[in-house]
Amino acid sequence: METLEFIIYPDGRVKEMVTGIVGASCMEVTAAIEEQLGHVVSQQMTSDYYTQPVTQVVSEQTQAQVSYSEW
Repeated sequence: METLEFIIYPDGRVKEMVTGIVGASCMEVTAAIEEQLGHVVSQQMTSDYYTQPVTQVVSEQTQAQVSYSEW
């Protein structure tokens, strides 16, 4: 599940936490929000940021082996 959590401190600072978004796409999700909030003082990337999305490539040969049977 993808979540954005914001903590707003009494002095006006905002802490933004993103979970459930794999890779650098979290930067795209939060860019417009950060632009409206103002100057970003610091960023700390989570392990989700460094995780690469898993993609499964199915070749035509693999599909033929799966769908073809000699029975």
